[in-house]
Amino acid sequence: MLLKELSALASPLNDQQIGQLQQTVAELSPQQLAWISGYFWGLSQTPEAAGSNPQPLAQAVATAAKPAGKLTIIYASQTGNAKGVAEALEASAKADGVDVALFSADDYKPRDLAKETHVIIVASTNGEGEPPDNAISLHEFLQSKKAPKLDKLQYAVIGLGDSSYEFFCQTGKDFDAFLSKQGAKAIVPRLDCDVDYDADAETWSADVLSKVKDTIGGGVDEVVVPLHAATTAGAASAYNKQNPYAAELVTNQKITGRDSGKDVRHIEIDLGESGLTYQPGDALGVYYSNSAELVDEILAKVGLTGDESVDVAGESLSLRKALTDKFEVTSANPQQVAAYAELSGSKKLQKLAEDKDKLRQYANNTQVVDVLGEKKTKLAAEQLIGLLRKLTPRLYSIASSQEDVGEEVHLTVGLVEFQNGDNTRFGGASSFLAHRAEEAESVKVFIEHNNNFKLPADDNAPLIMIGPGTGIAPFRAFMQERDARGAEGKNWLFFGDRTFTQDFLYQVEWQKFLKDGLLTNIDLAFSRDQAEKEYVQHKILEQSAAVWQWLQEGAYLYICGDATHMAKDVHEALINVVEQQGGKSREDAESYLNELRKAKRYQKDVY
Repeated sequence: MLLKELSALASPLNDQQIGQLQQTVAELSPQQLAWISGYFWGLSQTPEAAGSNPQPLAQAVATAAKPAGKLTIIYASQTGNAKGVAEALEASAKADGVDVALFSADDYKPRDLAKETHVIIVASTNGEGEPPDNAISLHEFLQSKKAPKLDKLQYAVIGLGDSSYEFFCQTGKDFDAFLSKQGAKAIVPRLDCDVDYDADAETWSADVLSKVKDTIGGGVDEVVVPLHAATTAGAASAYNKQNPYAAELVTNQKITGRDSGKDVRHIEIDLGESGLTYQPGDALGVYYSNSAELVDEILAKVGLTGDESVDVAGESLSLRKALTDKFEVTSANPQQVAAYAELSGSKKLQKLAEDKDKLRQYANNTQVVDVLGEKKTKLAAEQLIGLLRKLTPRLYSIASSQEDVGEEVHLTVGLVEFQNGDNTRFGGASSFLAHRAEEAESVKVFIEHNNNFKLPADDNAPLIMIGPGTGIAPFRAFMQERDARGAEGKNWLFFGDRTFTQDFLYQVEWQKFLKDGLLTNIDLAFSRDQAEKEYVQHKILEQSAAVWQWLQEGAYLYICGDATHMAKDVHEALINVVEQQGGKSREDAESYLNELRKAKRYQKDVY
């Protein structure tokens, strides 16, 4: 209940007391409010409250207000999923009256672990099994000789990842191993979540919080969580991942040439009066529907009509509707392939399932319909949906600054398209945006904030932006933002694609940025315009002296685009620059770049 509402009720407080209480509460944190509620409850239950015997009063207050420990939640998050799970955990803990504190891993002092009683770590995994940028220091500390004994600590770890990748939930596994090695005791076993993590994370969270509450003790029943919720609810956006905004797609323009081997679209979406706001570096989450033709082909493969009724999270739907709107029916995954190998008896798939590396490679390059086509098998509707992941939104790096485009958001979307035998296969979200979204009534979207890919606060800081292909998207937003802010820092773009004439994305805009002086340098690598292929990493090596000079001047490094090859090749080029120009060993060069990451001067948005 809000304090301002007290005066409208039959309250024992007079107006002056209510005013004093309002003034005091406005300066307190949620944790302080919870403690105060216990203190007041202790006062109300103590006969000596009038002050005749202060010693029993102090003892009573201590008993009422002091729990057996506190809960600390730490999130290691790259794009925001782990942060979202951590925030939900914090909210549930507060609702249960648990004394709880939430930290981003880079805001937490690692040595404080020795003082903790209960810790929950929510961790995503970045790149090749690396910790997210905000967790590098904590990750390094826990495996160093500085890590303290933690035999008094109780902990729990939940990892978020994608089983299609080799190092599935590796950061969560690392934190679990580090804490256990130092003597900490697991409250519940670690949970490794796949991309469809919501239900599993919710169940795990309820279990761990139940056990934490039993051991940690909570505040009293009168803890002021309702007051906190009422005073902060208005600050949050009404639209988020759980409640996306139904937006209108207003522009769908192909920006590659007629003869290009790629189909890249510039997409503009109207956010209307949603109140959604974003910063350059953030991503737009897009929910999509699957194509009717693909759904029909899948149904035919398993001998179903689509009229069958299925239960999806308590909702009864036709199988066709479920496949169109509720399940991922494009990208395959290793578990799915292995499960279908068993159901179908396919010798090929069974052999693949015996080799994890080959299974992962096959799943990453094969769509669901083609897995089902390896050996046609009649399935029941429940068996089919049991093979599928829930449909999850796709995240696209935002290609606009809200300072420049107002209530719009722009994307740079490469249509995923390839041949499988005689069949053309398309990506789920990219084909929806390129071919079907304009016909749909709306596009359901939300903003995914990314604090690990942000412009520096200092408008005078130099930027080095490396973004081949659609990786150019956030750098268009960076330039629009810097232009709007009148930033005077130097800006250098490394861009590459197949050909200059067909694949130079936003060519006119970049030429204007260069002419106006906003863009200081631009280096281009078009791989098919000469006999020997050139890529952005080659241009970086050619400009190694200047790159090193910019880094010495405090430049911020940004990489956006393909994680599998490009980001690794660019990182290797940067290592070479530091070795050659800085006169460092490889080990010291790696350490140098790692220090840049910790200082948020080396940021990646790779996929």
